[in-house]
Amino acid sequence: MTRRLRLRGSHGLVLLALLAALPAFCLVLITGGPAAAHGAPMAPGSRTFLCYKDGLTSTGEIKPKNAACAAAAAQSGTTPFYNWFSVLRSDGAGRTRGFVPDGQLCSGGNTTFSGFDLARNDWPLTHLTSGASFDFSYNAWAAHPGWFYQYVTKDGFDPTKALTWADVEDTPFLSVDHPPVTGTVGTLEGAYKWTGNLPSGKSGRHIIYTVWQRSDSAETFYSCSDVVFDGGSGEVTGVGDGTGSTDPPPSGSACTATYRTVSTWPGGYQSEVAVANTGTVPMLGWMVHWSLASGQSIASLWNGRLTAVGTAMMAENADWNGSLAVGASTAFGFVVNGTGSPPDATTAFTCMPT
Repeated sequence: MTRRLRLRGSHGLVLLALLAALPAFCLVLITGGPAAAHGAPMAPGSRTFLCYKDGLTSTGEIKPKNAACAAAAAQSGTTPFYNWFSVLRSDGAGRTRGFVPDGQLCSGGNTTFSGFDLARNDWPLTHLTSGASFDFSYNAWAAHPGWFYQYVTKDGFDPTKALTWADVEDTPFLSVDHPPVTGTVGTLEGAYKWTGNLPSGKSGRHIIYTVWQRSDSAETFYSCSDVVFDGGSGEVTGVGDGTGSTDPPPSGSACTATYRTVSTWPGGYQSEVAVANTGTVPMLGWMVHWSLASGQSIASLWNGRLTAVGTAMMAENADWNGSLAVGASTAFGFVVNGTGSPPDATTAFTCMPT
């Protein structure tokens, strides 16, 4: 039986409330291309999130203890663990069947995360009760409005075989319409939360497949949460020994943004910002945020994607310059129109890995 949950309130009111709750650097509207959202299910936890928890050590290294997580690292490396919130397709537009290939559902067809498509029965597991009410949580590492659709595998699902669309029920057992964010965005406490009933009539091993479709861009997220319907209430097994730190941001992931003024003229100036990976692990993407002086506006920006509200600016990597090896750097530039001086060396240009 399909059960749908729709949160009350108009789309516009929910979006305004959401924007009011975010830090200044996230209060943005699309002006020069799609802004990146990031997140993943935390309850029931996705493969990427639970493997990140399993593998992260107190020194910031990734050393998976769970055998399935270790196999994913052997195939795809450890960078996807630090970027557990980035299983996305920028061209997804909410598409599922016929778009994401069979055998690649858990990675969303994103080859960076192909290790998480491995057909195994030893992934970290969340224990649930079929038909019971459950408090779902989806991390909001970077928040944007949208819809969440949750599907479950059909009876007889075999986790040791590649997951295909034929294994997934045709309609979601739960749909959520533009939920608000609670907690602080960019931490494990920042999340979309909703309560709904788990699928009824289920027993044994299954996958809950969650699709997050943004309403302000085509970007779409895909995730697999391995569950067992055995009368549990959300307990997780198969995640290491519990000694690793799970406080974000990951200690191995860091970047810096260095500003310089290229040229000035009456009523404007041109600037460049160098972005460098100063962490100990590769980055899949970055975002830089800063503020303009009153009366100024950005006329153009290149080698990145701009979002803005008022004087609050955020630039994100373009498709070709987001992946930075340790020690590597890239740059983006922009032209500002308006009165007032360009930024000086003390102006805060803050970089965040994504």
